Parts: sequence; C-alpha cells; structure tokens
Amino acid sequence: MRVLYFTRDYTPHDHRFLTSLAESGQEVFFLRLERRGRQLEDRPLPPSIRQVPWRGGQGPFRWRDLPVLLTSLKRLLAEIKPDVLHAGPVQTVAYLAALSGFRPLVTMSWGSDLLKDAERSLAYRWITRCTLARSNVLVGDCQAVREKAAAFGFPAARAFIFPWGIDLARFSPGDPGDATTLRARLGWQDNFVVLSLRSWEPVYGVDVLLRGFARAAAETAEAPASAVSEEAAASEEPGGMRLLLLGGGSQARLVHQLIQDHGLQDRVYLGGQVNQASLPALYRAADLYASASHSDGSSVSLMEALGCGLPVVVSDIPGNREWISAGAQGWLFPDGADWALAQSILHAYRLWKEQPEALAGMGRAARLRAEQRADWRKNFAVLLAAYQAAAAHAAGRQFVQQAGME
Repeated sequence: MRVLYFTRDYTPHDHRFLTSLAESGQEVFFLRLERRGRQLEDRPLPPSIRQVPWRGGQGPFRWRDLPVLLTSLKRLLAEIKPDVLHAGPVQTVAYLAALSGFRPLVTMSWGSDLLKDAERSLAYRWITRCTLARSNVLVGDCQAVREKAAAFGFPAARAFIFPWGIDLARFSPGDPGDATTLRARLGWQDNFVVLSLRSWEPVYGVDVLLRGFARAAAETAEAPASAVSEEAAASEEPGGMRLLLLGGGSQARLVHQLIQDHGLQDRVYLGGQVNQASLPALYRAADLYASASHSDGSSVSLMEALGCGLPVVVSDIPGNREWISAGAQGWLFPDGADWALAQSILHAYRLWKEQPEALAGMGRAARLRAEQRADWRKNFAVLLAAYQAAAAHAAGRQFVQQAGME
C-alpha cells in the first residue's frame, strides 16, 4: 500500500513504526506537523521512507496556522494519492487530516490524547468527536482507549487495539554492561536503585515520583543526604536507596527544586536524554522501575522494563492495570498519592534486602507478561490489518476483525 504517515513530531515511536512499515513492503511517505525544541529521536529515517516537504514541520504547531496547513495538506494528498492516511494524535494531526476530507483515514491514538486531552475543554471534546466521526478506523494501544472512543460514539468494531510492543530480544534480562560501570562510578554497587525514564512533563507525574522517593528514602536507616558530588556519594554507607532519573522536559526547574528541597542531591543521578542503544543496559542495572504517570495507554517504557525482568511500581490507572497484577509483576499505587508510592518502594526495598528471591520472582513474572503480550513483531500485524479494514470501510465494504487482533 501507499501510506502517508502523518505524525506530530519525530520520536523513537515514530522511528519504530516507520521502520516496520518499510520492512513490510509498504511505500511510505513521512509528514510531521511540528518540530519542537527538544529532539527526542536522533536516528535518521529508514532509507526507503520519503519525507515530504510542506508548510508544517519547521517549528511548534500554532492553531492560527491551521488554514494554511490544511491547504498544504490537501495539495500533498492530491499529489501523493495515498491508499491510506495514517494520522495521530487525535486532537492535532488527526483533526487536520479529518478536515482534509481524505478517506480512508486511520486515526492513531497515542493514549493520553483520548484518555486525558479529550476532556481538556468543550473545544477539545468537539474536536475529538469530529475527528472520530470522520475516521474509518481507530488504532489504539489499550482497551481504555477503545472504551473512551466508544463514549464519543466511535463503533468498537472499527477500533483496532494492540499494545505496540517492544523488541523482546533487545529488552531482556542479561548483562547490565555499561550501566554497571555507571553504578560503580557513582558508588551504587550496594544500593537499591530505582529507575525513572518518563519525560518531565505534568502528565507523567515526575513531581509525585520525587516526593514518593524522598519519603521512602527518609524511612531507611541511611544517614541524611548532604553530599553533592559523585565522589562524595561513593563514600556513603551501602544499602540505601538511589534514583536514576533520566529524561528532561518543561518541569526541569521543579525537578531540580524538589531534589534540593528534599536533600536528594547525592541520591539522585540526572542522566539526561538517553539514546535507544543505551536503554536495555539501564533497565538491567536497576532494581525497580517506577512511573507516577497520571495518564497512559500501554506505556512502552513499562513494557521495556517488564521485558528486562524488572519489577515495577506504577500509578493505578486503566492503562497500567492492563499490564500489572498487584503483587505479581510489581505494585500499583493510587494516582497522585506520593505516600502510597513511598510505601510500595519501601516494600520492594525490604524484599531486596531480606527476600531477594521473592523480588527476583516478580522479575520473572514481569518478563513472562512481556513475552505474552508485548512482542512488537507479532503486534505490528494489527496495524496492517487496520489499513486494510480502513480501505474496505471507505469503499463501502464490510470487514470483520480476526481473532487475536485485540
């Protein structure tokens, strides 16, 4: 098929979709709505993907540019004549695609666009309803997305759900590699290490994570934190908690302020943006993965942690409940409750110190869950089926989702 893949920016998720589309034999054109300040993906586009120049994609998206962008998009669609237009997130990219009038349209939810942004205002509710009404097929990453789309009137039979997934060979238990060197450099070989990879944006609750970690660290027997340098951190007594806090974002000032206010300078390592090649080693070097996100579909970083056999503690929201059974692969805590997060971290810490085999068993259960549901190679086939279904629907033909698609 000839596919126009229209997305908001260029992220690791986009790179993975585009790579798999190219490998599946599709003729793919790439269109980005905007270019934001922080680059999230440094790998080039796959060689066979054709990036299309247009009026957008040069800077941040502005609503006042919508008429100009719509005119440019219509021109591109007339020139490329794709067999299917793949567009998402819902309220920006897919909305613009819907306004173009092109069919077949496959709208791809990115999770929070339906689970959170759809309720932001009356205008966003109207945009969401308009976009879904003009979509032939919806692709989402969790059942909560299907249910939310249904609340906006979208037929469940035309919603294709698959949890994206990961490369299970890359994200697997194994030698920590370079991350062991990092722990040694920080003097953390004998510490309990919590890992966070979420962007520093309000939706991901990094402030909740830091407050919860601070509460948990304060209840351990370790002496109060005081040192700032890595060398000073290495001289402390072993056995305490540490936090690998990676990423970045608009809440950087708040993150640094919380670290200072809670005296966490020597217990938190700020690793910045990490390239994809380094991720598996970082998961393997940690003892616990944590996420305090307020909204998620099937979180890719959660799947990566599970794939690496890492126990997890995550917020009790619908997307996470589809992956985590409390006490099996890890723990769930009430959304926003830093005190409950602290108790879960302490529980994991005590297992690490007193019953390491119990914690290792949770890691094995995590890996099994990933093997059962998070295999990207198997799950990606659902997207190709969604393309075919969208084409059939646009042509007025009926289609039936096959067993195993959801």
